[in-house]
Amino acid sequence: MPLSRRFPGLLAGAAIIGLTAAGAVDARELSFASGATHNSIGSKSIDVFAETVEKHSGGELTVKPYMQSLLSFMETPPGLRDGMADFGAVLTPYFPSEFPSTTMLTELTMLLELNDTSAREATFAFGGAISEFVFQNCPECLQENEKQNQVFLGIAGSTPYNLLCNKPVRSLEELDGKRVRTGGPQWSRWATELGASPVSMAVNDTYEGLGQGVIDCTAHNMPDLTSFNFIEVVSDITLGVPGGIYGGIGTHMNADAWASLDSPQREAVLHGAAAIAAEIAVLYVEDHHTNMKLVKDMEDIDVYQADQALTDRTRAFIKNDLAAVAALYQDRYNLERADTMIAEFRELLGQWVDKVADVNTREELTKLYWQEAFSNVDVDAYGLR
Repeated sequence: MPLSRRFPGLLAGAAIIGLTAAGAVDARELSFASGATHNSIGSKSIDVFAETVEKHSGGELTVKPYMQSLLSFMETPPGLRDGMADFGAVLTPYFPSEFPSTTMLTELTMLLELNDTSAREATFAFGGAISEFVFQNCPECLQENEKQNQVFLGIAGSTPYNLLCNKPVRSLEELDGKRVRTGGPQWSRWATELGASPVSMAVNDTYEGLGQGVIDCTAHNMPDLTSFNFIEVVSDITLGVPGGIYGGIGTHMNADAWASLDSPQREAVLHGAAAIAAEIAVLYVEDHHTNMKLVKDMEDIDVYQADQALTDRTRAFIKNDLAAVAALYQDRYNLERADTMIAEFRELLGQWVDKVADVNTREELTKLYWQEAFSNVDVDAYGLR
């Protein structure tokens, strides 16, 4: 009797095993380089990206993270350009010359303060708004990526910035003359306008700067209190100023690697891109609430709300700064549409604040990002030259 008739189940099982093995052999591993540390928001979100890409590609694609090993944050854009990694975490504001249009958009996060948005709303809304805008309304942004041999896959942001200080800074009078470490040009302009002295300092030097009194405050989000151990050298926290989030945590892909994928695989990558943007936002919000509770229960840290005069001056600065941002990028980077881009993005950002009003979970946010931004990307044309 033929073997196939004597042991049909055995042969069927062998065939399945053979197909599974062949699929495993054929699976393509892609690299993801990041300057983030292990067990950080960056690394946790990349794990989610990898899981999502593998799931939606049916196992055809896997992603291997390289944390602080393959490329540092400063090395990532040129490394991606040259094919040293397939994906990379690009901190766009670090590279205004390479990505001027996108960087300009990341300088507009203080607009969120004008709408009295919560930390959750601000963080959730900005990632969706800037990702949708770049995908659909910013050909300049896409051309910048093309010049760097990269494909834009979305941006996420932190929770809002507050003043983390080693002395009380609750009013305009107390802010006057204080040395404030700022992490972006918009916050530097704010500090100068309100009488403080902005200080450019690497984040890894900020702990020592606060502890030794080299600086009086740093403008940072609440999760960084524990991420960088600022909680050990901070005695006073002022909420509500300067506001705005760090909105430049981008995910990019090498353009040649993107082009080498078929359409379903590119769609799987976009699913991963929506998931990583949502995961970064959710992790920041979770850590924000955890640290807010932590510091309010600590006897050696005082938490204040900025007084009304400081809040009013900050909001006046935000409104007036829009023209300054447009002029700066028009003059320095020849962005002819700067005014139009800012106006259009401001409107879209307001729409996204409404969209995330009832969104609370990572599942809800990922679904919203996918439906409203990432699923609208044409995988048969986007990023292909």
